[in-house]
Amino acid sequence: MTAPSAIARLQTDRLVVRRFRADDWQGLFDYLSLPEIYAFEPGNPIDAEEAATVADARSRGSAFWAVELRAEQKMIGHLYFAPIEPAELPTYELGYIFNPRYQGRGYATEASRALVGHAFAETDAHRVIANCNPANVASWRVLEKIGFVREGHLRRNIFFRSDAAGRPLWQDTFEYGLLNGLAGA
Repeated sequence: MTAPSAIARLQTDRLVVRRFRADDWQGLFDYLSLPEIYAFEPGNPIDAEEAATVADARSRGSAFWAVELRAEQKMIGHLYFAPIEPAELPTYELGYIFNPRYQGRGYATEASRALVGHAFAETDAHRVIANCNPANVASWRVLEKIGFVREGHLRRNIFFRSDAAGRPLWQDTFEYGLLNGLAGA
């Protein structure tokens, strides 16, 4: 079977889901430079130089996929899709971040459905998991639209930031899973 990383591109009605290129730095900068992107994500806004470094690294890796709007040939977001250990349990993790200017139009759903569908049809993938903050309603709705099942609610299990005194600002996590052949089960 073909690993998801071996495929260079997938196409949907409106999108191209493809391997990253070093010249995707401008598209990354357009949204990874925005403070609101980090409401539910680790990290901080990046500058153009950092965006170029990130795009170059992603172009040499296999975990990140650029999502391009076909009509504009413009990168509007990205997917993270990578195997998790142990390898004997063929499980992948899905994540996504989209430019706020393109959110609310179903692009994350369309791109995620295409990549997960490809993984189930063309690889040994048995299970795909995803995690999100319960307050990130848009994110968990994407997962549920494509058949993921909420399998858990972890309380105060992770933090990305600390308060002024250095104390962790703990967050909850919803855990989702999708089994090959059992969408919504």
